[in-house]
Amino acid sequence: MAKKFTASSQQLARQGGDPKYNSKLVAKFINCLMWGGKKSVAQRVFYDAMDIIAKNVEDTSPLEVFETAINNVKPLIEVRSRRIGGASYQVPTQVSAARRQSLAFRWILDSARGKKGKPMCQRLASELTDAYNGHGGAMTTRENIHRMAEANKAFAHFAW
Repeated sequence: MAKKFTASSQQLARQGGDPKYNSKLVAKFINCLMWGGKKSVAQRVFYDAMDIIAKNVEDTSPLEVFETAINNVKPLIEVRSRRIGGASYQVPTQVSAARRQSLAFRWILDSARGKKGKPMCQRLASELTDAYNGHGGAMTTRENIHRMAEANKAFAHFAW
């Protein structure tokens, strides 16, 4: 008697991505969105947000809006504290690709969680739409980081 195999969401994530869009980026984002190990709740919130985005933005697919929003929020440079000769300097450094993605996820989720009064799927959809259009809380955070790095570029020679 042959066993029937059903793939769990974790196995699907290992194979290539999430169940609906088959995207590794979406699977990672859902894992970052998840609180307390409740992956099904995180998936429902994300997919509801994508449905809201699909209604609001007619000309592009919601997955394209999501990917563009993440790419818009990714920082190019950041400042790191260096202690040199008893003084601390904010030294601008380039950000690795993995950290860029991690920071983009964190800033979008922090900005969405910071808004109150609406369900999380609506807050996430509005934040992703704002990031897609180049404004919003996550974009403000990115611009502030870039502004600090620009202001402290005189200390760039301390980056080694």
